[in-house]
Amino acid sequence: MLIIEMQNVSWRKDNSNILKNINWAVAQGEHWSVVGLNGSGKTSLLKMITGYIYPSEGEITVLGKKFGSYDLRELRKSIGWVSSSLQEALYVNESVEEIVLSGRFASIGLYDKPAKEDLLQAEGLLEQFGCTGLRKRAYYTLSQGEKQKVILARALMNSPKLLILDEPCTGLDIFARENFLSDVEKIGGVPGSPSLLYVSHHIEEILPVFDYTLLMRDGNIFSSGRTKEVLTESNLINFYGRPVKFEWNNDRPRLQVNTLS
Repeated sequence: MLIIEMQNVSWRKDNSNILKNINWAVAQGEHWSVVGLNGSGKTSLLKMITGYIYPSEGEITVLGKKFGSYDLRELRKSIGWVSSSLQEALYVNESVEEIVLSGRFASIGLYDKPAKEDLLQAEGLLEQFGCTGLRKRAYYTLSQGEKQKVILARALMNSPKLLILDEPCTGLDIFARENFLSDVEKIGGVPGSPSLLYVSHHIEEILPVFDYTLLMRDGNIFSSGRTKEVLTESNLINFYGRPVKFEWNNDRPRLQVNTLS
């Protein structure tokens, strides 16, 4: 089954072409990174995948559900979402446990009484990410790194088939970032894990688990395919339109921008 299939997708807003003729497919079991500078169309692409905006042209199918013929509110329950911006939408006075449990109902806030198995699953996820001791803490008292781990646990409560990580390391220091990325790597390495879609403008965050990469520029797909075929110095020089130095270091990409004279 294809997790995502986009055929000739374009989206226009206020007479501007935001996304242009996107053709892209993500197969089950594939993990993708999506890279682009600010304004490249990454956020619009995510909103399209999750059904918050509809294409002006083209067809989209996510998790086997074709847009226009399925209740997208139900579809979103099968998609996990991790983003630093999500923290702003959460009720910060809620406990960590309540935040994680709300992922079962895909709601901001916990309005339904969780079942015993939900409580056990939440407890297991918090233990998985080393957050057991935070269970009763108010969410607002956590560090930025702890908050992102809780959001990650929340995203996994519904055992999603697709896990979207939207610039999740924003605001994290280098140690919290690497700790969080280690958790992501472990998730992607488990058989039967959700397909991962990692969105960032920082190439150094692309982990070995992401075998595929999509480069976006000006609302277009600049390049896509196997990560080590897409992330080459010559391709990135063309992509950024300026001199860069690029190398692989322990299967992690490293990019250095050359100072222009």
